[in-house]
Amino acid sequence: MDEASDLITLGRRIRHHRKLHGLTLDQLGAKVGVVGSQLSLIENGRREPKLSLLQAIGAQLGVPVPDLLSAEAPDARTALEIELAKAQQSPLYASLGLPAVPPSRSLPLETLESLVGLHRELRRRASESIATPEEARRANTENRLAMRTRSNHLPDLERLAEETLATVGHTSGALTHRSVSLLAEKLGFTLIYVDDLPHSARSVTDLANGRIYLPPASIPGGHGLRSMALQAMAHRLLGHTPPSSYAEFLQQRLEINYFAAACLMPETASAAFLQAAKQRKDLSVEDFRDAFGVTHEAAALRLTNLSTVHLDMQVHFLRVGEDGAIYKAYENDGLPLPVDVTGAVEGQLVCRKWAARGALGRTNRTTEFYQYTDTPAGTFWCATQTGKTDAGEFSISFGVPFADAKWFRGRDTQMRQRSYCPDESCCRKPATELAERWSDSAWPSAKLHAHILSPLPSGKFPGVDENEVFQFLEAHSAS
Repeated sequence: MDEASDLITLGRRIRHHRKLHGLTLDQLGAKVGVVGSQLSLIENGRREPKLSLLQAIGAQLGVPVPDLLSAEAPDARTALEIELAKAQQSPLYASLGLPAVPPSRSLPLETLESLVGLHRELRRRASESIATPEEARRANTENRLAMRTRSNHLPDLERLAEETLATVGHTSGALTHRSVSLLAEKLGFTLIYVDDLPHSARSVTDLANGRIYLPPASIPGGHGLRSMALQAMAHRLLGHTPPSSYAEFLQQRLEINYFAAACLMPETASAAFLQAAKQRKDLSVEDFRDAFGVTHEAAALRLTNLSTVHLDMQVHFLRVGEDGAIYKAYENDGLPLPVDVTGAVEGQLVCRKWAARGALGRTNRTTEFYQYTDTPAGTFWCATQTGKTDAGEFSISFGVPFADAKWFRGRDTQMRQRSYCPDESCCRKPATELAERWSDSAWPSAKLHAHILSPLPSGKFPGVDENEVFQFLEAHSAS
């Protein structure tokens, strides 16, 4: 019973069989040892019954527990009620800020059918509006959800990284450029730094001549030379072949990024460092970053790989642009991330009350910004650092539920905000007096982001200009 929608179906099935037996809530409650109001919560999908109570209910109604747990509605009317209840729990409907209509038996059938029809059309139109990047968004969402079920931790890649590092004698501390070069040599490659790398590629591997071409200096955004070289090598170590779909392309990107991070911050050494910091109640992204000589973003992301498995805590990570849109996100701690109708988070705006946006408005950004945020899903603590690229400013946030803040530096912050999102009255709707004053007098000219109209990147390696790459290799093969 992980999904609230499953509880709705269970509750409706219990109510259906209770009605067949002509029992009221109080009558059935008395037979199974609970009050009628508690049984009502179960029937409305608002409370999950214990197995013992479910067995008692099944015994009184003469229905086996597996039948009560069936995913099928008991009749057509109930199926509509369940569909309406699920639709009203969706993020799409929550974003409208409208009250829910109780799908009770007193609701006329015609009204119920109309409401369900409206929700179906609402979902259809929302789906159509994001049809252009749909393949990439769905694949990326599937990857994110799959990684959440694994606590964002891939043991096979962790082992491969440590075995690979052992071949050059690296065990702890920051991985040097020299060690990375030795790793490349072990694989039969030479690292070559050039200033004419194709603009659409972060690196280019020449398999025929055993060369990995890299830019002469770290490019903006935290993709250091060591990381890019390790990612290029990972394709070979993992036996990747040219991706046959965009989903496979994204999966390969996930794997090479993970491998590179596991080399720069090896699991054994990282876990020992973090566990010692937790014992001191002094966990810090900044210290983890500095200990292994990586970027703040890389350290925060790596913490998501290790925290659940090695620190026994649920966490979240956000990279948010200056416009408030999510670039990357991960959570297994219940943080209510904004999502679109497909479940994708990329491009969604986070609440203005969250530290991910509040930190961008600070004057002093040399240190991390700490904040507690009260949300409809509970209170969360996070540490946020800001950065800047040619594309604009961004923030990196790493956080945990309130109960685990005690392990982190910055837990004593007095900064606290309350967020009501996805209720649009929280931070998206303008104040009533401002709307009344300006709604008929304002005509802003919106910026058009070119990528919104762009087709999904295609080609053997999506987004890469093959003609430019082949010309580059031809030019350098003679040298």
